[in-house]
Amino acid sequence: MIEFKNVSVTYRGGVKALKNLTVTIEDGEFVVIVGLSGAGKSTMLRAMNGLVKATEGSILVNGTEVVGAKGRKLRDVRKQIGMIFQTFNLATRTTVLNNVLMGRLAHVPAWRSTLGLWPAADKERAFLALDRVGILEKAYVRASDLSGGQQQRVGIARALAQDPAVVLADEPVAALDPVTSHQVMGDLQTINEDLGITTLVNLHFLDLARTYGRRIIGLRAGELVFDGPIEEVDDETFREIYGRAVTPDDLLHEGAELE
Repeated sequence: MIEFKNVSVTYRGGVKALKNLTVTIEDGEFVVIVGLSGAGKSTMLRAMNGLVKATEGSILVNGTEVVGAKGRKLRDVRKQIGMIFQTFNLATRTTVLNNVLMGRLAHVPAWRSTLGLWPAADKERAFLALDRVGILEKAYVRASDLSGGQQQRVGIARALAQDPAVVLADEPVAALDPVTSHQVMGDLQTINEDLGITTLVNLHFLDLARTYGRRIIGLRAGELVFDGPIEEVDDETFREIYGRAVTPDDLLHEGAELE
């Protein structure tokens, strides 16, 4: 499904965010990526849909090369990938339904979305996505009137409405309280199990990684330091990933990121 082959990403100024990363994600997997801030987690996700340009190596999504892709080829790759953001990225002045319909932009002519003339089938898909994350009754509420957890669920519904083969969630619970974080992670896990959508989630919090991850990828300073099933993960594994001993406080999501 997704293949990274010797991928490096170097930003302006010479900072290497990824270093010779080689990893394969199989169809239908649920993968949690962990590491400190600056470890390369967000860069890895964003390189998959071309939001960040890989400077070396190859990234294949369903057999299509992402590195160097432009125009229609890049749009076709992005059409397959639903993105969920830490900051929700909603149009807060419009309704929840309109935000979810933004996931259909790649599937309809531009004039339809501009005029708000969405096909009935697209509206039905949006309603189904909202129902799946438990906020169907909020369809005609302004996004600004929702709680943070509800806004993130709108983001998940928008990604689902896209009908993606892959969902990428970039720190989706960093701005949420512990209870809501578990609700959002549960939604992502259920979607993966019920729909078979390949799902990659970046996380800081070790308790969430242990609870929801089936496979853990650990990054440190842009390099792969661990890749394996959750059953093989212990405190020593996290010590290798984070570069220090794991304390009891690190294992509990109390709303603060590891420093």
